[in-house]
Amino acid sequence: MNFGFTEEQNLLRDQVRRFLDERCPSATVREIMKSDEGYSQELWHEIAQLGWLGLAVDPEYDGVGVGWVDILVVLEEMGRSLFPSPFISTTLSASVLSELATESQKKQYLPRIATGELISTLALLDINDSPIPENITLAATSNDGGLTLNGTKSFVMDAGAANLYVVAFIAADQICLGLVDRDQQGVSVLPSATMDLTKRTGTLVLQDVNLNPEQIISVSSEDINRVFDKGVVAVTAEMIGAAESVLEITTGYAKDRIQFDHPIGKYQGVKHNLAVMYVDIESFKSLSYYSAWTVDNSPAELPRSASLAKAYASDAFARIGIDGVQLHGAIGFTQEYDIQLYLKRSKWARPVFGDSDYHYERIAILAGSH
Repeated sequence: MNFGFTEEQNLLRDQVRRFLDERCPSATVREIMKSDEGYSQELWHEIAQLGWLGLAVDPEYDGVGVGWVDILVVLEEMGRSLFPSPFISTTLSASVLSELATESQKKQYLPRIATGELISTLALLDINDSPIPENITLAATSNDGGLTLNGTKSFVMDAGAANLYVVAFIAADQICLGLVDRDQQGVSVLPSATMDLTKRTGTLVLQDVNLNPEQIISVSSEDINRVFDKGVVAVTAEMIGAAESVLEITTGYAKDRIQFDHPIGKYQGVKHNLAVMYVDIESFKSLSYYSAWTVDNSPAELPRSASLAKAYASDAFARIGIDGVQLHGAIGFTQEYDIQLYLKRSKWARPVFGDSDYHYERIAILAGSH
């Protein structure tokens, strides 16, 4: 078995890194994260033209149709640059539609996602705790030939940027996904405060929102768990790139910062922390790579492998973010230095799609069931 990346995947990585270095350096990231939208429409259309928005969309719907290892390559580089965009939300939505939607739904939505016309996000949980199907409680009521939704979904990723919401709800004891358009009557979004301005969230408010049968997808608990697991894979992939940037930035600072006539990187207390960072990154990187591979190649292994990666990464990246700031000394806490942006990213990533406590407990439960 070849555990390395293919030549095409390495070329994709080079393309993504080169694009982000040129088009979205740190100064541009800071501009975008301070904007009202939280992303750049210009860059969004550019990455659509490069085919990135169609990675999870089959070619028959104007996409590229690659696997999750390829998607991980893109996400890793986006994490490295802290690229502010609704890419994860839209890619997860495209993946959900590709696997679960009807043929007519795919034709209606997927080509528009691939071209960047539609920005989509998932609005799943009602009880904002563990990512499990039982925490989907929004109940639909019947109307003439369809269903009506009344309720709110909190902490929806990129809610303000999206114009298509994949909303989970219960109808007749069956989990369903509703394809809700931003312009539909009764749909509104309230912004939420967030520490990491490169990652926007909001509350989706639904007031007498009517869904016709073409907007409804019936799914199983297993389908929803797979959606959560793909979310775990996506977030963990970004965590790899962001953590590697912390190590790179901090190592560079340790070589340049002179104290007592020597670079601080010469001292054991600094070297040891940098070495621990490296080991932690390589460890959860390997787990993350394998979990991305299982999405397409070994679905039965996905739940355990995704939880292993996210459990390790959640704790490790939080430590890496803190150590990166501390090794910079007092200046690490200032707005001028980029290292604090990565600490904020680690705070955002830790609870998304389940924190380490949830995933370690889940690993134990899965081990006991075999």
